Amino acid sequence: METYADWLRARGDDDLRALLSARPELIAPVPADLAALAARAATPAAISRALDRLDRFSLAAVEALLVLPRGTTTRALRTALGASARDTEAAVELLRRYGLVWGDGALNTAPGVRQALPHPAGLGPPVQEVFASYSLDRLTALVTDLQGEEPRGFADSGRLLARLAELLADPAPLIADAGPEARAALEQLAWGPPVGRVENARRPVRTETASTPIERLLARGLLAAEDDRTVTLPREVALHLRGGHLFRDVTAEPPTLSGSSWGDDPPDPSATAGPTPRASLSMSAGTARSEDMVVRAAAGEAFTAVRQIEELLERWGLESPPVLRSGGLAVRDLRAAAALLDVEEWRAALLIEVAYATGLLTRSGELDGEWLPTPAYDLWLLRDTAGRWSEVARGWLRSERVAGLAGDRDDRDRLINALSEGMVRGSAPATRRATLEVLGEAKAGTPADADAIRARLSWLRPRRTGRLRDQVVDWTLREAAVLGLTGFGALAPYARELLKGADPGPALEKHLPSPVEEILIQADLTAIAPGPLITELARELALCADVESTGAATVYRFTPESIRRALDAGRTAADVTDLLTRHSATPLPQPLTYLIDDVARRHGHLRVGSLASYVRTDNAATLDEILADRRSASLRLFRLAPTVLASALPRQELLETLRAMGLAPVAETPGGGVIVTRPDAHRADPPPSVEIVRLRPEETADDSMIAAAVRALRAGDEASRHGAEQARLRADAPAGDPPRSPAMATIEQLREAVDRGARVWIGYLDQQGQASSRIVEPVRVEGGFLTGFDATRAAVQRFALHRITGVAEVDPSGETGAAASE
Repeated sequence: METYADWLRARGDDDLRALLSARPELIAPVPADLAALAARAATPAAISRALDRLDRFSLAAVEALLVLPRGTTTRALRTALGASARDTEAAVELLRRYGLVWGDGALNTAPGVRQALPHPAGLGPPVQEVFASYSLDRLTALVTDLQGEEPRGFADSGRLLARLAELLADPAPLIADAGPEARAALEQLAWGPPVGRVENARRPVRTETASTPIERLLARGLLAAEDDRTVTLPREVALHLRGGHLFRDVTAEPPTLSGSSWGDDPPDPSATAGPTPRASLSMSAGTARSEDMVVRAAAGEAFTAVRQIEELLERWGLESPPVLRSGGLAVRDLRAAAALLDVEEWRAALLIEVAYATGLLTRSGELDGEWLPTPAYDLWLLRDTAGRWSEVARGWLRSERVAGLAGDRDDRDRLINALSEGMVRGSAPATRRATLEVLGEAKAGTPADADAIRARLSWLRPRRTGRLRDQVVDWTLREAAVLGLTGFGALAPYARELLKGADPGPALEKHLPSPVEEILIQADLTAIAPGPLITELARELALCADVESTGAATVYRFTPESIRRALDAGRTAADVTDLLTRHSATPLPQPLTYLIDDVARRHGHLRVGSLASYVRTDNAATLDEILADRRSASLRLFRLAPTVLASALPRQELLETLRAMGLAPVAETPGGGVIVTRPDAHRADPPPSVEIVRLRPEETADDSMIAAAVRALRAGDEASRHGAEQARLRADAPAGDPPRSPAMATIEQLREAVDRGARVWIGYLDQQGQASSRIVEPVRVEGGFLTGFDATRAAVQRFALHRITGVAEVDPSGETGAAASE
């Protein structure tokens, strides 16, 4: 093959599908042809993403190919790596699949790889390249010093560079002559990086005048000055210092997930290695446990996490914390949330961030907003516990937000608040998933040590290392335990389903406690829920009673204030009594019925409206008592009529003050109707310009989408070779008017065509309202769009569903069938 594009063009469809599956970003959007695909695959961003996916051994193979002569064979590569033939061939095959290496006999790196790895294997450029910037006079002086006489017949830099390379081919005598201090300086650069910082690096030096170790190295060509402050170790010199080895230790197998050395007791978090105590892993790898113990422990945490998110959002629907001017949640509100849930602040920050990432929580408005539940939260409540957890776990797994950063400082030493933009880290989803996948490689029920996971990740993704990566690994293990993906440090079976992209709900549901419909109401005005309540009962009971304690069973207490809260929300005394009677395992105690009737008797006796506001009642004596009460002085009341008092205060403030006086007023409309002020019904839609959750592009692409992309690339390549007149192998649209069918029937028939892999004829309106006919092979129908291979354009296209006028099936012979029936 002459070029990289020619090699791609000669690959089979299976090879192209493997390439696009490994690097799905190459088809976003689909290139016009294979030449365009080759150009896109060689861009710096595309090469960098592909290299980021390589393990240490495969990356070492790429680096070795950059060091070895062009057109190297697999045998030479195996020798350089010191690996077995099987491991080397497997690495080469992987690199071919990624399109980073091409050629079937002689191996060549793809365009752009050399630029992406400027120092392969930690080596600098060869002599002829690193000294290419030297002037002719300086090269002449350098060669003269090395060979002991002025070079004759060397009138150009090329010949001088070639002679210099010959002289440095065996640098041992020159290194010995430079002295031990100079050799020690070379040893620091030998294994990379091969560059160092030196002041006035380009100063002219000769062997007879060099006084310092660095000057002796520069005078002998053992270091090359690239600019005034940078020196580089030539490749030949570094290889000599390494004893001819490219790498210190290259293994084709990742490190094993060894057990913990912590023993039975977890370590002191403050003593654990890490940048901050918050990043430490507060769990012990410990001893392997049965899978049943692991799943029961994990399921218990999953249930607790779902319940705590619900409890938090219910409270924030009632008492919404404000959004900071800089964005995010105030520290005092985070502390209040932690106190409400009785958890540590980092755990509260995690639950808050997960709710935001799942779309259950957002800010209301752009200015002076509040953090409020979204309408999606109400839909979430309608699902069973396993379904709720599945949404929460997916949101956490895919979110770019890192809850562990809450309370830390950024680069400018500013506090990072929960729910702020400072929590976003683009690499978090990939690291989070990789951590769990490594944890899943351990034997079932066996926990893995955090250090072992980090070591394995460093081998699997050597280009994705650093302080943040190590922090995210620790936080992932800690958060996975809180959210119920792990139990006793081992990955739960249903979490494995989540990582595979399957629905984990069915696997989790059988390990969760079943919701109960009965409560035990006692004479001391308390009710005991012996397990998780069904959604309707849980919400209604939370409205008319206060949670007193939680645990295996939840204890609720009925108070005058809680009963009034239910009445304020539009419930009547009969509604509350009927609810409790239906769900109580025993008859209602008399003290509770008396409490409900007593609160209801006084509730609504007073009516509050707006003048700014007013108070009215049918009993004029009640108003006399209010006016005579000294506590009402701040209300600035005056009588409009025997049964009406007016105030300059806002209605809500008047309501709260009268309630503080022991009265039970209700708000009313100007027409006299009662305003239902259910405080926990506050909801906020996300602003149109703000996404609920920021997600990275999917790491994998749909097989049908890849197949359609390959067809489009082949068709585009055919067109580029044979000319546009031969129509890109396009299919002719059927004669006659485009099909018409009802919208729902159209969508259903398109979905059936996706399932069966059928070709269909659609009518489509463009943005100018012009109708056209298309022959399409549907790939997917989602998000209001049809994605498929448009045979009439020989390209992968997206069609807005609302612009499709109708659909008819096309049989294999090319005949069109009837449109979807009316």
